[in-house]
Amino acid sequence: MYISFRAAFLFIICLILVQLQLVGQHQEVNEKPAIWGKEIGVSKDSSSILFALKSGKTQGHFRYFFSSTDNSGILTDYYANAFGGGLRYESGKFHGFQLGTSGFYVFNIGSSDLTKVDSSTNQVNRYELGLFDIQNPANRNDIDRLEEFFLKYSYRNSFVRFGRQLINTPFINLQDGRMRPTSTEGLWFEFNEVKKLELSGGWIYAISPRSTAKWFRAAESVGVYAMGVSTNGKKSNYANQLQSDGVMMFGAKYKPKKWLTITTWDLLFENVMNTAFVQTDFEFSNKKNLTFLASFQAIRQDAINHGGNPDVDLTYIDQGAKSNSFGAKAGLRKGKVEFTLNYNRIFDSGRYLMPREWGRDPFFTFLSRERNDGLGDVHAFVGKFSILLPKNGLKINIGGGYFKLPDVKNFALNKYGLPSYSQLNIDARYEFKGVFKGLEGQLLYVMKFNHGETYNDLRYTFNKVDMSLLNVVLNYHF
Repeated sequence: MYISFRAAFLFIICLILVQLQLVGQHQEVNEKPAIWGKEIGVSKDSSSILFALKSGKTQGHFRYFFSSTDNSGILTDYYANAFGGGLRYESGKFHGFQLGTSGFYVFNIGSSDLTKVDSSTNQVNRYELGLFDIQNPANRNDIDRLEEFFLKYSYRNSFVRFGRQLINTPFINLQDGRMRPTSTEGLWFEFNEVKKLELSGGWIYAISPRSTAKWFRAAESVGVYAMGVSTNGKKSNYANQLQSDGVMMFGAKYKPKKWLTITTWDLLFENVMNTAFVQTDFEFSNKKNLTFLASFQAIRQDAINHGGNPDVDLTYIDQGAKSNSFGAKAGLRKGKVEFTLNYNRIFDSGRYLMPREWGRDPFFTFLSRERNDGLGDVHAFVGKFSILLPKNGLKINIGGGYFKLPDVKNFALNKYGLPSYSQLNIDARYEFKGVFKGLEGQLLYVMKFNHGETYNDLRYTFNKVDMSLLNVVLNYHF
């Protein structure tokens, strides 16, 4: 059941107001504005809620994002400039309790007409629209969102947090490749009281996906993005049709040896599906500061009941459906330089499904600006190279790979009509110093090339392959 978030926090705020004995907001017309109240001095006092609130921490963030997509031939090209800013506040502790809140606004300061569809495919823009509100492409000025609003209780090295918050897991994560990340609402905990063991998890009942300004019940958030096709080839139509009370997740990270880490996760999308994840990471170093890296990953997914809806045309995952994925990584690290070879196999037992509204893929072969969810019978091969030059404040990441996918008309294993492709990413990031300390820059260039049959249908090419993407991002944190 979706808990009344406003009612819960209204109760909390009322308690604080009583404790502080705040006066009302009524003012005479001849008085100066004082709706925020007068400045109240307070000495250090751990028994005072006022001291906890005034000793809190405030952070700020400004972000500029330029994006440009160059599609092939007659297909439409796009560009967009986005700018935004936000503030985050977290109070000091009062008997272990803290309040936190954050919000962000976004403006479209110059872009292509994102309301128009491509004339050759009748499809909409993919990347640039995601900088704003995908549900309202015409909105250029009033894009804002309350991203966090939570009550947190900490004990030693652990905590439990209720409300709107940001979390990062293999399945629900920030996926911050646009202006703002995905945010969640629910109850979340992290337990760190046992040596070498970290536990985390909780219940998520509402989600505000990246590139949106609204909040949705967890089930209603699935279908906000493009839905692709069902396994029978018909257009998927599960938006606002799934029956679920939310998402339960639990994760454990165990490090029995310095060179060994074992991570497990389980995600239960109530009444829809269950996804289990296990990953083992090895790191061996020699006396020459050379580190050998190796990792293995397995994911198992099973439908629950009817997959969200008894009607096969309205469900997210077919009744009885299952999928299996295996990944491997091997590489070397020498100082600030790292190189890895990565492989991922999604078997032909079924599509691997995870709502794109919730986060990006957890695969070793993931490269920014593309996903491999909604696919089965996949072979992915990716090489990644990174180098950090701390004296220059520069980090360079290069990734390239080949993704062998099922035919675009194999609907049972290809949800979004994505042909086999190769991709190259060049990502450079720079941290400014001196008078510009706090400013970070990023330059990302992506090229994607088609290696599959598209049947002369440009819908399988537009915004997918034979294209390039340029992103220039500036972040200023204070």
